Amino acid sequence: MKVIGFAGWSGSGKTTLVEQVIGILSQRGLAVSLVKHAHHTFDIDHQGKDSWRHRHAGCREVLISSGLRWSLMHELRGEDEMSLDELLGKLSHCDLVLVEGFKRAAIPKIEVHRDAVPEPLLFPDDPNIVAVATDVAVNTTLPCLDINDPQAVADFVVDFAFNRSPAPAQAG
Repeated sequence: MKVIGFAGWSGSGKTTLVEQVIGILSQRGLAVSLVKHAHHTFDIDHQGKDSWRHRHAGCREVLISSGLRWSLMHELRGEDEMSLDELLGKLSHCDLVLVEGFKRAAIPKIEVHRDAVPEPLLFPDDPNIVAVATDVAVNTTLPCLDINDPQAVADFVVDFAFNRSPAPAQAG
């Protein structure tokens, strides 16, 4: 299973770009999965639903299943957050995993940068960044990809993951 991340500051357009790249890669016949890190409290369940009520009553895990999908929610209940490696181990086999967030993970990453976001670039301090997707000229020897050309970004992802990366990435 190949892994490549998308890292950048909030507001840089990571989610939009990743969504577009997933669509392109899926159309090419690749089985793509995603691991997304949330920096805040989030809930995929809705208050009042049976699964929400069971979880809030104290269930450690709630699995919901239908004819279309299943979802497993696991409450940490004081346990440490899982590492990226542990999370990757929870996924079913696929061709490629895209990782959104996990800015500090030791996996190959594409930095997503917009001129409108005033935060500093990550690549000067992160040797795991293999390219920059941006809307502005960046002074670097890394490949610079047009953030507004998801086809070119998808081409880079495929080339890097399947032709250039020496081995499956290790998360940190």
